[in-house]
Amino acid sequence: MPSKYSFTNSNQTTQLIPTLIASIFLLSACSQLEDTARLENATTTAQTPQTDATIRSHEGIKNTQITQQIEQVKAASEQSELSYEIVRSLTVEVGPRIAGSKGDRAAVAWAENKFNEMGFDKVYKQPVRVRNWERGFADAKTLSPFEQPLVISALGGSIATPGDGIQAKVLMFEDLESLSKASPGSVEGNIVFLNTRMQRDRAGRFYGKVVPNRVNGAVEAAKLGAKAVIIRSVGTDNSRFAHTGIMRYNDEVAKIPAGAISTADADNLEAMFDKTNEDIILSINMQAKDAGWQTSHNVIGEFTGSEKPEEVVLISAHLDSWDEGTGALDDGAGVGIVMAAAKIIKDTLGQPKRTIRVILYAAEEIGLVGAYQYTRANKDDLKNIIMAAESDFGAGQIYQIDTRFNPDVRNHPTELYDALAGMGIILGNNTTNGGPDVSMLPAQGVPVIALKQDGTYYFDYHHTPNDTLDKVDIKDIQQNQSVWAMVTTYMANTDFDPRPAPVK
Repeated sequence: MPSKYSFTNSNQTTQLIPTLIASIFLLSACSQLEDTARLENATTTAQTPQTDATIRSHEGIKNTQITQQIEQVKAASEQSELSYEIVRSLTVEVGPRIAGSKGDRAAVAWAENKFNEMGFDKVYKQPVRVRNWERGFADAKTLSPFEQPLVISALGGSIATPGDGIQAKVLMFEDLESLSKASPGSVEGNIVFLNTRMQRDRAGRFYGKVVPNRVNGAVEAAKLGAKAVIIRSVGTDNSRFAHTGIMRYNDEVAKIPAGAISTADADNLEAMFDKTNEDIILSINMQAKDAGWQTSHNVIGEFTGSEKPEEVVLISAHLDSWDEGTGALDDGAGVGIVMAAAKIIKDTLGQPKRTIRVILYAAEEIGLVGAYQYTRANKDDLKNIIMAAESDFGAGQIYQIDTRFNPDVRNHPTELYDALAGMGIILGNNTTNGGPDVSMLPAQGVPVIALKQDGTYYFDYHHTPNDTLDKVDIKDIQQNQSVWAMVTTYMANTDFDPRPAPVK
């Protein structure tokens, strides 16, 4: 992946955000969004009574030892705030950590030290080449007929405006489809405003409907001759925090500056169109820049299996964050959850039978760079991964487990499913991609799971300066920690083998 990456230079032999990556963002984007469209048409296995019947229908003697172990780690986790303490350490000691930045380098050093401090048997790094981008100064305001300041954030990878900014008429479109129907003559020389609202939803299912504005808006507006594009932030809050996030350019289309304005300012700008028939003149000044190639790292910690060390249970999160908040929810929470789950298992039960591998991926936010690098560099070892999963949707409580297991054995882990059902967690579909950074693994036959989190308020804070430690609820992240420890215990301490993952 890093060998394909470039924010702005079309002549680089490496370009990071091709159509494949854009598609991943549109379809799965965050760790648990890839399956939400199927929720409305879920089979009866996603209903609590039927789920209980299904998971208890497997013929065979239950493993009382693993049931006891699952209960042991659950009890230990319920007395531990380790995941929260890890997030607090990361956000306080490191803070924002955009790929390739000084903060990113500090995060890598922090992660390596934290794994060692927690007593992982093996700690190592995997280099990942990334393109660093710096946000710089950003300012926007309407000049006439009503003069108003707007809160704006440059979208990740955007080019800068000229030094004195851009002043032009702004045109409002509901979405990319409505923009595509405009004539080039009507758009040329103006600023495009894409004004699509995102609806609140526990599963975050509307993210995929809104994020195309962010990812593709600059390209589609530039095709029609626009000078710049701004979007209503991809978020569910009503605040003056703008939501950033990655965007992409097309080498065959002129590059124009791209930014997001807060939802409150988007409301204000929309209201101006209702109040006047005069041209609304907007001024934008953004001084973002490409800071060149840097080296980041995937950071990996392992507890080596005592009986089957070659067989791996892979749990993960991503270490990088955007640069305006402290990345507490995205994805400091995931980092804390998976590190704590592995540590609690080791401290409670001793050495796992299979190897537990915790990966903190580099550069997820700019295109799953570390994940692709891991997959390429470890292609000969992927066959040894029993199961992979990623925590990357904040710290809301888990309510469902989705899988992609060999269908012949999908209903066999009755001890695990029963334990989760006792916590109100239902069994969902068998078609998950497992989360962004592990989404490429099922194609290699690697089984994955997704532990679906309540994301009702996640997109209030996503990619904003407001993504800070106070948004992490200790009881919620503790529930996540417990569930991850229980699932990982089952996968690491039994002979259950869900390989190969079914191919779509």
